[in-house]
Amino acid sequence: MVDKKFILVVYDISSDKRRTRLHKRLKDFGTPVQYSVFECLLKPQDFGKMKTAVRKILKPRLDHVRYYLICGACCKKIEVLGQHEVTSEPDVLIV
Repeated sequence: MVDKKFILVVYDISSDKRRTRLHKRLKDFGTPVQYSVFECLLKPQDFGKMKTAVRKILKPRLDHVRYYLICGACCKKIEVLGQHEVTSEPDVLIV
């Protein structure tokens, strides 16, 4: 995670249509881990692009989105019960 940040995106969207659009768009930036929760590893410029994309879908008076930036030390403390692992960079093998 050289210059990437771990970002947790949580949303509550009132419209099924907007919620589906947002979910599909967020898949370009991260991994869905719950119905309305995404884990993202993003460079600062990609985080900006994601926020712009979200703003285009969102209706601020009706919908709610939160971005939680999780530090590297805190990422190591995340506990998962169930089938999915915490989103991480793939290991790089140099031969």
